[in-house]
Amino acid sequence: MMIKPSIDQLTNGGEINRYELVIATSKVARVITDEYCQQREHAEQMIRDGQTDKSLSALIKGDIRDKKAVENAVQALAAGEFEIVVDPMPEEEAAEAAEKAEEEAVAE
Repeated sequence: MMIKPSIDQLTNGGEINRYELVIATSKVARVITDEYCQQREHAEQMIRDGQTDKSLSALIKGDIRDKKAVENAVQALAAGEFEIVVDPMPEEEAAEAAEKAEEEAVAE
């Protein structure tokens, strides 16, 4: 099953690279999973304490209960609920990295 929107749409036509997209998606999926766990613990506590007669699944939001965390994360990123912030490499570090790569290439 393909998750929509497409990778091209999520990367804003290449503005964000795929690696950054994967990292952001995994972080958002972790947030969603944590939210699910919190809701489940709260629901279980309510059932144990006799505060409700609803089922466990009725006490957890349907969107995080019924879909995979990654699918929810992709949808949240596409909807703009989370922003992918790319931390650019400072110019000094970029220059050092380029110099080191050049030295390694010459050494070979």
